[in-house]
Amino acid sequence: MTIDNTLIAVIKYNAGNIHSVVHALRREGVEPVVTDDKKLILCADKVIFPGVGEASTTMRYLHEHGLDTLIKSLTQPVLGICLGMQLMCSHSEEGDADCLGIFDVDVKKFVRTSDEDKIPHMGWNQITELRSPLMENVIDKGYVYFVHSYYVPLCAETIARTDYLIPFSAALNKNNFYATQFHPEKSGTVGSKILQNFLNL
Repeated sequence: MTIDNTLIAVIKYNAGNIHSVVHALRREGVEPVVTDDKKLILCADKVIFPGVGEASTTMRYLHEHGLDTLIKSLTQPVLGICLGMQLMCSHSEEGDADCLGIFDVDVKKFVRTSDEDKIPHMGWNQITELRSPLMENVIDKGYVYFVHSYYVPLCAETIARTDYLIPFSAALNKNNFYATQFHPEKSGTVGSKILQNFLNL
């Protein structure tokens, strides 16, 4: 549960991919607690909000369990991953879902412009234009792993960019909230460094 008396909470909800995040944290020497206990999440030193799923049904679940209000109220470092990042935005075209509104930007669906365009965006791609403490000492143009059909446009909170069909936000940061569209837990040494940076915030 802790490392050096630091509690890392992984939010438990109706989304996939939590186990791979837990395994990645263990590789970094951390034994996180996977929980939907509000008091435990509030007192955690850092919180991870992972996710693979569909935006509208997931937002409905978060609302029904009071996790939407809880996540927005957190003051410690929070890391959203994949769907977690998209749900931290204002609105998603996936299911026409109103989201948490932490980042003032809407989530859009990739649009094919030719028969060769493949959606979802799946596989390894580069991240560039890195900034913020989350990206400290991360190599520019390093490769990370993506699986997504919806994207966050470039915006004021963008801290990493990727180009696939169009340029989009690979990562975001606003105050204590950080997020990645890619999966750092599946992104080799680059992803490991990003997780280390988050754990060291």
